[in-house]
Amino acid sequence: MNLKPILAFVTVTIFLVLILPALLVLPFSGDDKEYVAQKDNPNKQYEPVIAVPEPSIDIAVFRYNANKIETVDLEDYVIGVVASEMPAEFEEEALKAQALTARTYILRQLMYPSDIKLPEGADVTDTVYHQVYRNYEDYKKLWGDDYEWKIAKVKQAVYATSGEILTYNDQPITASFFSTSNGYTVNSEDYWENAFPYLRSVASPWDVNSPRYTKTITISKSDFEKKLGVSLPSGDKIGSVVSRTSGDRIGEVIIGGKSFSGREVRQKLELHSTDFTWQRKGNEITITTKGYGHGVGMSQYGANGMALEGKTYQDIVNYYYQGVKISSIDAYLPGAKKKK
Repeated sequence: MNLKPILAFVTVTIFLVLILPALLVLPFSGDDKEYVAQKDNPNKQYEPVIAVPEPSIDIAVFRYNANKIETVDLEDYVIGVVASEMPAEFEEEALKAQALTARTYILRQLMYPSDIKLPEGADVTDTVYHQVYRNYEDYKKLWGDDYEWKIAKVKQAVYATSGEILTYNDQPITASFFSTSNGYTVNSEDYWENAFPYLRSVASPWDVNSPRYTKTITISKSDFEKKLGVSLPSGDKIGSVVSRTSGDRIGEVIIGGKSFSGREVRQKLELHSTDFTWQRKGNEITITTKGYGHGVGMSQYGANGMALEGKTYQDIVNYYYQGVKISSIDAYLPGAKKKK
């Protein structure tokens, strides 16, 4: 009796039934795949994500506290910014939208450097003067036991949008963003000097769920007068609103006979936003603000709210930045700085 066909059949059957299924669930060990721990899904601990992008250009970041320049690849820089500027707990589509703003910002900075003075050889600082940036070692210390899942989630969002930027009329936009709106974003010229056609006021109702939506502080009359350089009259009056901006924020206000923009009052009194109301009782002034930040561009809590409703990052950026396109960074690299 010829046993070879039977043995061959048994071998194939064992492979198909026992060995192949086991191989299919093993994680890849190659360099082109990464596996992300799913914190909120313990029954499916690992999922494959897209390939790590090839290095493109180097970013020379001046680390302010260390007083040194750190050179990192573009996508690692974007990861460091997204993790600093947006909570890792946010929805992945919101993190993707933040990745586009970070990547667009640094490209524009390379092409058209701001007037902020930098040490020789630096492209950008790691502070709010540009974009807040931290590296992987910083996050290991900052996040502790949460480091692995948080950095993996941010990486996945950044890699999923690798090489994508926001453009308007074939130019990278000023991709401004902020934490929380008062229910509306504002036109750029209502806070800054320039009017950008893509930075228009839009409704942002999701922000009401932000922990930063309202804030109340109390300041003494003397501190109030000192910070604004005014003298308040007797009684309970403080000032009168002359105009409001898009997004129903304070445009101009008269206090103690002097005119201030809402932005001036916000900065001098260190308020959360330019949407504020106040009440005076004796020698104390109570000020309540709505929203957190300048209000121009993408609201981060609004982006997260949209993502929770099932919107994609493309939906988010096209909502907060009117008329923009998602473009490839490759066409703009010659005008920036090629990787050495």
